[in-house]
Amino acid sequence: MNNTDIRSLYGLKYNPFLPDVPPEALFPIPGTEQFIMRVQAMAAQGGFALITGDPGMGKSKTLQSIAHRLEQIPDLTVGVMQRPQSSLSDFYRELGELFNVGLSPANRYGGFKALRTRWKNHCQSTLLRPVLLIDEAQQVSTECLTELRLLQSHHFDSQNLLFTILCGDSRLPERFRTTDLLPLGSRIGPRVVLSPLSPEQLQDYLNFALEQAGHPQLMSSELTRTLAGHAANNLRVLNQMAAEMLNAAAERNLPHIDESLFFELFSPTGSKQRRNEHLKK
Repeated sequence: MNNTDIRSLYGLKYNPFLPDVPPEALFPIPGTEQFIMRVQAMAAQGGFALITGDPGMGKSKTLQSIAHRLEQIPDLTVGVMQRPQSSLSDFYRELGELFNVGLSPANRYGGFKALRTRWKNHCQSTLLRPVLLIDEAQQVSTECLTELRLLQSHHFDSQNLLFTILCGDSRLPERFRTTDLLPLGSRIGPRVVLSPLSPEQLQDYLNFALEQAGHPQLMSSELTRTLAGHAANNLRVLNQMAAEMLNAAAERNLPHIDESLFFELFSPTGSKQRRNEHLKK
């Protein structure tokens, strides 16, 4: 059943377990509020901030929430890189597209210095302070990260032109201990490490998500507790399980979702039966 039919059947404003949840309806990840407040206070001053955590801890959702809050600040312009480019040319091209600056290199060697100058002139001439958010930042090349440091400061580090939030897995902070990236690592201000969520926190998430979507009673409390207890302390796993349950309930035209559907779908017997059904298709 498609997503539109599911929303119509249950009176949902959106599917709360898919990635496109409205930013204003995002669950506040425990332990991030103080970090977000510091970022809001420092964004106009420039610098670096860092979000790290294992997959499924809520890094991208935290970044999305930060972007939404920063966009409400009048003097800022916010750009988000969700798939970082590996080459310096592509990095500059995407940076230029995000902030409406012509940053395509004319040649491989002298071009990047000229682009750096063009970027700094743009930052000094505009009234809006740029904020760059980079998801999956562990994939950014050392060359691009070094260039970010050069783009960020002006006049011997006396003036910050750019505020950058780097978001990535546990490999990212390790890279800032290497010789090439130590100068950037030493400039990072606010940091937050996202930890695994407890079953109680995951159940709070489910209740919050369903309420924001418009149907707080769609899942029984026993089901939300069971789902939270089987999600391996991982928000992504929980969303995948809940989305599968919502789709299965809609296919069965169930008015309410309880534990019986969970055991049908996720018990060893139920999983084997579903695999066999897929093989027959």
